Amino acid sequence: MALCLGQVFSKDKTFRPRKRFEPGTQRFELYKKAQASLKSGLDLRKVVQLPEGENLNDWIAVHVVDFFNRINLIYGTMSEFCTEQTCPIMSGGLRYEYRWQDGDDYKRPTKLPALKYMNLLMDWIESLINNEDIFPTRVGVPFPKNFQRLCKKILSRLFRVFVHVYIHHFDSVCSMGAEAHINTCYKHYYYFISEFHLIDRSELEPLKELTQCKIRLDKNMKVKKRASNM
Repeated sequence: MALCLGQVFSKDKTFRPRKRFEPGTQRFELYKKAQASLKSGLDLRKVVQLPEGENLNDWIAVHVVDFFNRINLIYGTMSEFCTEQTCPIMSGGLRYEYRWQDGDDYKRPTKLPALKYMNLLMDWIESLINNEDIFPTRVGVPFPKNFQRLCKKILSRLFRVFVHVYIHHFDSVCSMGAEAHINTCYKHYYYFISEFHLIDRSELEPLKELTQCKIRLDKNMKVKKRASNM
């Protein structure tokens, strides 16, 4: 039986505090709406659609923060299996290699162990979503003009975590009983970025076959469900 992600984590591990939305705010209400739809078992393609009358930037902000929280949790579970010895380079198989560049400590694209790369990535994303000038939480404060461009960059970098986990550590994920949860997280993420065209298709190439397989399975399940209800 698959376990919930909270059950597969070692209690002595330390994870980053989750970014939360303030109760009473519009974004908090949107977050609750998104979570309720997700837990209801609705078609994920419908779950990600912008609710009528809602602001697109608010909807994107809610999902970027939620995906950060969930993927950060996935990354945290991998620290036991993803070491400098097992993964000396942040990669997705032999064809794809990701190098870190932030303009500060790493001014040029730099090869790093996967765990180091992902740690720097999570630090970078956390600094952005906690920046009030980029992810404003106060009512009436507008999003910056480059908000969606920044979110596209965040989401494209988070995709690299999925690539590394699926290609290099999925056996470990299965052994922990977390396969179903990570698959659901990935499908939710994929349908969201596809709905709003947030990542260039070429960036998704490393998991193209896996993604197509999951989409076919979803379609087959829906066909079977409709047939059983007739």
